[in-house]
Amino acid sequence: MKIAVYSAKPYEKPFLDAANTPPRDADGRPTHDLIYLDAPLSAATVDLARGCPAVSIFVGDDASAPVLRALHAGGTRLLALRSAGFNHVDVEEADRLGITVLRVPAYSPHAVAEHAVGLMLTLNRKFHRAFNRVREQNFSLDGLMGFDLHGKTAGVIGTGKIGEVVCKILTGFGCRVLASDPVKNAACVSMGVEYVALEGLYARSDIITLHCPLTPATKHLVSAAALAAMKPGVMLINTSRGAVVDTRALIAALKKGHRGGVGSVGLDVYEEEGDLFFKDLSAEVIQDDVFVRLLTFPNVLITAHQGFFTREACAAIATTTINNASDFERDMVNEANRVGAKLIASVPVNH
Repeated sequence: MKIAVYSAKPYEKPFLDAANTPPRDADGRPTHDLIYLDAPLSAATVDLARGCPAVSIFVGDDASAPVLRALHAGGTRLLALRSAGFNHVDVEEADRLGITVLRVPAYSPHAVAEHAVGLMLTLNRKFHRAFNRVREQNFSLDGLMGFDLHGKTAGVIGTGKIGEVVCKILTGFGCRVLASDPVKNAACVSMGVEYVALEGLYARSDIITLHCPLTPATKHLVSAAALAAMKPGVMLINTSRGAVVDTRALIAALKKGHRGGVGSVGLDVYEEEGDLFFKDLSAEVIQDDVFVRLLTFPNVLITAHQGFFTREACAAIATTTINNASDFERDMVNEANRVGAKLIASVPVNH
């Protein structure tokens, strides 16, 4: 089957090629005809997929209703996401058009969980600032003091596969772990995690980490009111989806600092990251004033959506993407990977 692979990055092509290679005892030909496109999917690039029964997209691509209609008119019947999140897809329109949407619901929960904890450690012990100081032969410790994670209370919002791994790591550090999710994870309960309402989690947590999908129910879950309910000086980590946090409200809370506001923030995602992340903009002037304001805070650490970026995760994403295409071609879709309007309505606050 011919598959147009939008937003194809050099680092993922070897993984996709390997997943698309049949066993040695087969005829040696690739399973599918992968057409790699550097450009993201958009209204301007949708014609590049004309004649392709399948299209594969990443998190920054535009699968809005007009784009989906153009894809359908060009013969596309499968949208294979190389991600767990699907907030960039108009799922209701896909359902109406009869376009099957398949995602990668689980690749490496350890990759994202470890990245989230890495942000915590870096913000707390200020590794990034210490690294730059030592390179400049400045060995002063002023301003680098952190705190013991042991004994602190960490709040985990969303205890799906990723949240579960985060809970395991944090309990290993000796943290008291609180969790909030409509569906309790038995594995988390067995390790001593206490499930509480969001209000209780906000009030008691020294660190709050987000691991929920972006749905209508979770958009701006971390609002001005939520931030005001958190402990002064709280550390907030977001490796889920950018719009789970109201960025403007976050900036206002950061400006208050430890005096009733947020103490530090680690972000691997951003509300308007589509115009920024996965690109080299080092020679350009960033036009997003909200993002630029975030960069001015010394207690904000931002990575460019790299939480998933491990060899194991990339291999798993590629394998599931190719398998999804093969299943669709054989009319044997893995329902666990299907995205539909009914799924969005039933998704709990986990990831």
